[in-house]
Amino acid sequence: MQDQASVTLKVRAISYLELMKLRVVELLLVTTLPAMVLAQQGLPSLKLTLATLIGGTLAAGSANAFNMVIEADSDKLMKRTAKRPLATGVISKIEATIFATFIGLLSLGIFQIYTTTMATFLSFVAIAFYVIIYTIALKKRTPQNIVWGGAAGCMPALIGWAAITNSLSVTAWSFFLVIFFWTPPHFWALAIKYKDDYAAASIPMLPVVASKTHLLRQMWVYTIAMIASSVALFINANLQFWAQATNLVLGVVFTLQLRGLDEKSENYEKAAVRIFQWSISYLSLLSVLLVAAQLLKA
Repeated sequence: MQDQASVTLKVRAISYLELMKLRVVELLLVTTLPAMVLAQQGLPSLKLTLATLIGGTLAAGSANAFNMVIEADSDKLMKRTAKRPLATGVISKIEATIFATFIGLLSLGIFQIYTTTMATFLSFVAIAFYVIIYTIALKKRTPQNIVWGGAAGCMPALIGWAAITNSLSVTAWSFFLVIFFWTPPHFWALAIKYKDDYAAASIPMLPVVASKTHLLRQMWVYTIAMIASSVALFINANLQFWAQATNLVLGVVFTLQLRGLDEKSENYEKAAVRIFQWSISYLSLLSVLLVAAQLLKA
């Protein structure tokens, strides 16, 4: 039988990992690799790929940990977040701040040593933007918080490209825009399910403060912009016709999911969950498609 000290150590270790929100980080890494493959026009070296992915994981984990420190009191008010390490007191704010700072600096060190200066700079910008602009400045002040604050989640597309070339291109920015326009419908679909949580914490997510009609209209605007940006991405990356056609199919499926969000339906929340789940599948499949199309180019 494990003694209490070893059990406590295990719980605390797991809690530190929870500060990083690794399930969210996975989605960010999904967009880093295709950006690297497009920039390299093939497979980048294993060493560079691992350094970029590990550095990206630590950078995103740092931003997420700072986010939890800032929102510790709000997390206690929401059922979805009430069991987070800071909300339960397993880890103190000081400990979490030290951890967030350490892994953030470690990530920047890895980027600078093994990748490029621009990738390092963009990683720093991503952390600062998520913490200062989104978490502190926007989240509790405007229902457009996720629109502009979500730009931090688009940074892996730029970081992955810059890690290869130490520069940015129209293709990299096109990928950035796909994720930028993807983020609002993705997150708002989740916010529909947790609308009461956000209301309890006084966080003005759009589903909390806007009518269902206005929310759906906004989701359509960003979805259409996302599809248009994805078409531009495949054109700028000079990918094959079959890849563009497949890309359009993915976009059509996204719109079909959105059509299921009937504001008068009793299954409104279930439809929102399906949109959220498909949005994750969409971004993952799009990333796989980009890698496959680039590697199969003649």
